Amino acid sequence: MSYCVNCGVELDKSAGECPLCGTVVYNPREAGRGGEGQPGVQSPFPREKGEVETVNRKDFGILVSMVELATAATCGVLNAFVFQGTLWSLAVIGACLVLWVVMIPAVIDRRVPAWLSFLLDGAAAGGYLYMLTFQVGSGEWFWGLGLPIVVLVTGVAELLTLCIHRLPRSFLTVSLYLFSAVGLLCLGLEVLIDRYLYSKVHLSWSAVVMTVCIVLDIAIITLLSRRRLRNEVSRRLHF
Repeated sequence: MSYCVNCGVELDKSAGECPLCGTVVYNPREAGRGGEGQPGVQSPFPREKGEVETVNRKDFGILVSMVELATAATCGVLNAFVFQGTLWSLAVIGACLVLWVVMIPAVIDRRVPAWLSFLLDGAAAGGYLYMLTFQVGSGEWFWGLGLPIVVLVTGVAELLTLCIHRLPRSFLTVSLYLFSAVGLLCLGLEVLIDRYLYSKVHLSWSAVVMTVCIVLDIAIITLLSRRRLRNEVSRRLHF
């Protein structure tokens, strides 16, 4: 039992067109049976495969940059002439700046080295936090906690990137670098937070994380130093 695709009328099996609206009946099983120049049902679908033109990375980067620039400029104008209570536009402008810097290696230019990308990200994050000081009205938290955390995170990221690019690189060695970086980052974060809030350092959660990372590092170093053990583990874990 079949129906007209145009008006929905029930069709007879032998019908070549709809008796109500005249729409040609298409049977996909009979499509293309007639050769060129011979009577046959022609497929309504295109025979040639086409490809959608890919979006140019440079054009997309220009589009995103212009949208972010327009957003930042619009908010700045509104803050200057309409909503003048606080410097709220600095938060939006800073967010646009951070987003644009983060998108540089992904959209605008993939040739930017990783170390430079992390350095620019850290500078943008620091600039954004500094803009927030004008909105909050105090910069003590920025100099005492915000900026040191940004420097710490950027430094650990740069150190991890340096190890991955300059030292031997494999699944085990990269895991070793990563666990060491995580332990160092957590330790530094708790030290900075304790010094800012309590003016003294009392390790708690970072000590637990650091202990776990040290145990994992020792296990990885043991695997790296024992070739036969490393080969057995690699064969079983498929890395």
